Amino acid sequence: MAAKARKPSIASWLLFAAGVAAFAWLVFGGKKPSSPSPPLAARPRAAAVEHRRSLHLFARRVGSLADPVQDGPAVALDRSRALLLGGLTASDTSTDAVRVVSATGSRPAGRLPTPVHDSAAARLGGSVYLFGGGDGVRQLVEIVRIGRSGGVVGRLPAPSSDQAAATIGGTAYVVGGYTGTRWLDTIVAWRPGGNARIVARLPSPVRYAAVTAAGGKLVVAGGSLPGGGASDAVLEYTPSTGRLTRIGRLPARTTHAAAANLGNVAYVIGGRGATVGTPTARLVAIDLASGRVRPAGRLPAPLSDAAATTLGHSILVVGGKSARGTQGSLLELAGHPAIQNVYAADGANVLRRAVRAALARVYVPNSDSNTVDVIDSRKRRVVGHFSVGALPQHVTPSWDLKTLYVLNDEGNSITPINPRTAKPGRPISVDDPYNMYFTPDGRFAIVVAERLHRLDFRDPHTFRLRRSLDVPCRGVDHMDFSADGTYLIASCEFSGQMIKVDVARKEVVGTIALPGSGGMPQDVKLSPDGRVFYVADMHAGGLWELDGDSLQVIGFLATGSGVHGLYPSRDAKLLYATNRSEGTISVISFRTRKVLSKWSIPGGSPDMGNVSADGKVLWLSGRYNSEVYAISTRTGRLLARIRVGRGPHGLCVWPQPGRYSLGHTGILR
Repeated sequence: MAAKARKPSIASWLLFAAGVAAFAWLVFGGKKPSSPSPPLAARPRAAAVEHRRSLHLFARRVGSLADPVQDGPAVALDRSRALLLGGLTASDTSTDAVRVVSATGSRPAGRLPTPVHDSAAARLGGSVYLFGGGDGVRQLVEIVRIGRSGGVVGRLPAPSSDQAAATIGGTAYVVGGYTGTRWLDTIVAWRPGGNARIVARLPSPVRYAAVTAAGGKLVVAGGSLPGGGASDAVLEYTPSTGRLTRIGRLPARTTHAAAANLGNVAYVIGGRGATVGTPTARLVAIDLASGRVRPAGRLPAPLSDAAATTLGHSILVVGGKSARGTQGSLLELAGHPAIQNVYAADGANVLRRAVRAALARVYVPNSDSNTVDVIDSRKRRVVGHFSVGALPQHVTPSWDLKTLYVLNDEGNSITPINPRTAKPGRPISVDDPYNMYFTPDGRFAIVVAERLHRLDFRDPHTFRLRRSLDVPCRGVDHMDFSADGTYLIASCEFSGQMIKVDVARKEVVGTIALPGSGGMPQDVKLSPDGRVFYVADMHAGGLWELDGDSLQVIGFLATGSGVHGLYPSRDAKLLYATNRSEGTISVISFRTRKVLSKWSIPGGSPDMGNVSADGKVLWLSGRYNSEVYAISTRTGRLLARIRVGRGPHGLCVWPQPGRYSLGHTGILR
């Protein structure tokens, strides 16, 4: 694929390391590449008795790139990070960006000396190497080492782009490609210090094949053919014997797919047909133990031209191209349900580095006093007090856990708090910040502008408005996100409705009215297994259970009068529901979806809060009593009743365990 870029020189490749950070690399052993393979053979059938196992992959969206990209290779650095090299941007132009990507996002890691796309990459002997590619002017022949001592270290047998590579032992194998005038049918072997050489010939020249290594063998699936079609062949190359074997066929002719392995199973991920604009969401498993090729699940949406690499027990899929253009999504594929516990990172005292220096405090926004009281959570007494804008509603942790924000609803501002000092900063102008959330990838703050009937997508640091979404309901106020982060479910208090918003498209994609009349939905919380959204309904006196995928009510759980706030326990076994009007807290089993017990606060009005970092204390505001409650999560006993300002509302307990914040008073995952 052609794209505009400057022509590189050998000198620029030799200076390649100057813009790239040093990384900790894993060390591999090596084997000598074999001789060219004998004629293609069919693989013999596996043994009659096959151990049946699930090869299905579950996909979930885990983050996004700062900028969309396609046709750039990704190589694992360790069990949690990968390096993404070059590619094509959304404007179909080559990029020189080098990025470190993981299941939580991406960050810049230098630049290539020239923009490159459709290259191949592999890790060998503790370093990452880039093979050929296109710069928009020509196909490249250089093999380039990336890192502290980077530069040109070898040459391919021919200049080429559109190839793919995988590592077996200490040897990289580069498959197929395009020279600019002809298609290649070669498997090229190369190891550091040696010359690249052809070790096998494919039955047909091929570009954009899906290539990975599994069980000590090279797997080549599909690809574009010289006649304009796509291949469905699945080939296996064994370096130790030099044997090239056809082991099966894909369910459909596929090109521009990604590939990666989990153990002895190779997976072909997405891709498209021979025609541009025909991406697929198919996942195909190639079990090298049995020789079987079978369906293995689906991506969230059709995708071609993505990068994929194995990180530990999962596969990270980066970028790609969909029917809507170049994508910046980060997807995780795992051989078990993608979410067994969305709160797995929120265990007792599992504090991230970003919050370890934070003071142990409870921040209480007093809506009717326009103040914030600061409680020392260990001494259980007020140790600080400051004024903020009009009608502070909630105190919300930032996505990166470094800042807390007081949401001054009628003051049209948010006041930042430094959690290391518990001191406020200069207010930031924001329209109608009743509540605030963050997209799971951290790219946007979602300011819930309740009286304006909007969800405002803003920069999470400057709070500059990026997009405003009008909602078709009244009183939008609380929300939570699906397990894969692709959509959110929000409550609309004054119209008794729930809405579903596609996070990437920033569009309302569904609306449902809660059963009965006069519903007043409040807090929303996802179950640990990601299957049920619990919605507190003050009017109904209980929790509606929603299936978020279908946006249907699937059950109801009676709790108490005026139920308002919802908080999971640190072990994610229990859900605490505050029944504000009757002064009680219902303790609910996530497993059985039943109320186990009810705790009472005589004369109290428990509203909003959270669980302490160690999981031992449930902190709640007393909305109508100018007080805050500290409650033992073991016995339900009231440990402290602390006087604060008038109208305490969405208090924040800090620090909290978790990788990142989704907002509100501390929804961490």
